Amino acid sequence: MKTTPGPVMLDVVGKTLNRDDKRRLAHPMTGGVILFARHYESRAQLVALTDAIRAIRPELLIAVDHEGGRVQRFRTDGFTVLPSMGKLGALWDRDVLLATRVATAVGYILAAELRACGIDMSFTPVLDLDYGHSQVIGDRAFHRDPRVVALLAKSLNHGLALAGMSNCGKHFPGHGFAQADSHVAMPTDERPLDEILGNDVAPYDWLGLSLGAVLPAHVVYPQVDAKPAGFSRVWLQDILRGKLGFEGAIFSDDLSMEAARQGGTLTEGAAAALEAGCDMVLICNQPHEAEKVLDALRFTPSKESRRRLKRMRPQGKALTWGKLMAEPRYVDAQALVKSTFA
Repeated sequence: MKTTPGPVMLDVVGKTLNRDDKRRLAHPMTGGVILFARHYESRAQLVALTDAIRAIRPELLIAVDHEGGRVQRFRTDGFTVLPSMGKLGALWDRDVLLATRVATAVGYILAAELRACGIDMSFTPVLDLDYGHSQVIGDRAFHRDPRVVALLAKSLNHGLALAGMSNCGKHFPGHGFAQADSHVAMPTDERPLDEILGNDVAPYDWLGLSLGAVLPAHVVYPQVDAKPAGFSRVWLQDILRGKLGFEGAIFSDDLSMEAARQGGTLTEGAAAALEAGCDMVLICNQPHEAEKVLDALRFTPSKESRRRLKRMRPQGKALTWGKLMAEPRYVDAQALVKSTFA
């Protein structure tokens, strides 16, 4: 029976579903599942896992952080090891047109391989600018120039769309300038709003309608708001929705990260992110704690929020892995990427 997905995305314990996983997935507050490298052993096992999730709730959104470079969860048993976005930026500096072609090919390979294994979306592309001093971002960023970031991201998003997958720009309004790693500390960015809007926010503005979703940064911008962006109505409502006119979905970053812990409980954090304007909140790597949130959270998503999340579902039927391997577009994309980075 199909039910309405809830606003919480969580993960499962291991490579197969246990009884506790099944109970959590069936919970009405659950709306999605995020997978990590620890959920992966082989393609057959991954397909069995996504099939098992679908058997419980077909409407759940199954997602993964699969960017290329050092953030790629599945790298063996046929998955293409994709270049970092920084390599695409370096390629741009040598050959603009080749870089855009390769970015589209990378997006297509990424999305087609994931969809062949039952995964709906990847949290990509990274739209942060490479200022050269954020270790957590580093070569995950395309480039220092926001124009290059926007154009390469547009090409990557086109490749995702060719495989029927939406996209999610991150980390709004920009994590590239802040030095601290939000996984373990609270980063701050002391720049004034005009400077952030003129640089870091520009790719979000320029991408416009081609941006399916946004994931805000766990970074505080004290000259704009005292709250991290993912908990800030100023950033999410006034600037992202209001000033930029963004109409896609907003996913919180992982609420288990240090920068998301505002001295309250996970449930309070989830409620605060949803109230600020997130459509779905992520709780990663602690399913048992996530269950407490599912039980305690009192939140009813609006019709608009549900519509936004529904638009994140893939378009068209996914190819099986066997058919994908023989598909001309995929074969050509693979040849282009491999010859470029050989």
